[in-house]
Amino acid sequence: QVQLVESGGGNVQAGGSLRLTCTTTGSIYSINRMGWYRQAPGKERELVARISSSGDIFYRASVKGRFNISLSRDNAKKTLYLQMSSLNSENTALYYCWAEHLVDSRRAYWGQGTQITVYS
Repeated sequence: QVQLVESGGGNVQAGGSLRLTCTTTGSIYSINRMGWYRQAPGKERELVARISSSGDIFYRASVKGRFNISLSRDNAKKTLYLQMSSLNSENTALYYCWAEHLVDSRRAYWGQGTQITVYS
């Protein structure tokens, strides 16, 4: 089993920056890609950024150039980051860490979510 724990959310003024962290423990060898999703009130959950174990990265168009996803591995854990800058009100959402199972891509692991609220 895999456990994902996010941290780093909070309230930030428009134009500011935040860094999210997702600490992954457990059977990390069973993980393929990892990423960040978000869900704003009244909207569907959407993919923000994703990174593969080989370093392939995807960003949704609205965050390109402002967000940076990275992944580090140290012994028994992986740590996923999302550095966010030039935040605006559209970035207000509950952000979830996501991990894809290596063998069964339909199987996913999720964190509990961390709230980001951007105020003007």
